[in-house]
Amino acid sequence: MRSEEPPKTTASEPVDPDVTPADVRRRRASRRARRGTLAVVAVGGSLGALARFGASLLWPTPTGAFPWTTLTVNAAGCLVIGVFLVAVTEVFTAHPLLRPFFGTGFLGGFTTFSTYCVDIERLVDAGRATTALTYLVATVAAATAAVAAGAFGTRRLLSHRSTS
Repeated sequence: MRSEEPPKTTASEPVDPDVTPADVRRRRASRRARRGTLAVVAVGGSLGALARFGASLLWPTPTGAFPWTTLTVNAAGCLVIGVFLVAVTEVFTAHPLLRPFFGTGFLGGFTTFSTYCVDIERLVDAGRATTALTYLVATVAAATAAVAAGAFGTRRLLSHRSTS
């Protein structure tokens, strides 16, 4: 009687016996979803950055002057973030890619912490430290107030609509 040899496997890597084919399918689907999210954030960010660039062309800031354009863009973007996030998290059911596209991508590209920092550095380098400090504080205050106003105003407006 001849002893039987174990069947040969075609797997070239070790196989975890605790991982089921369903686990593998879920992981693949998760990777595909992350790629889709990354793609919409990238497209939204590109469009937001272009909109911010357009604002800087329409309203350029002279060298050494107070950077009103960047302050206004950041405050406006924060206002929209406040409105948008209340709308899509508390009121409406949105497509799963809308928040990454618009909230993270577009508004993240439109608002700009990097330009804000460069503006401060340029003002300090130009000997305008007081203006730089004023801009630093004003931007944080305006952005925080804008998000709060957008969220509060949206909640208030939507609560009045639902009680009418």
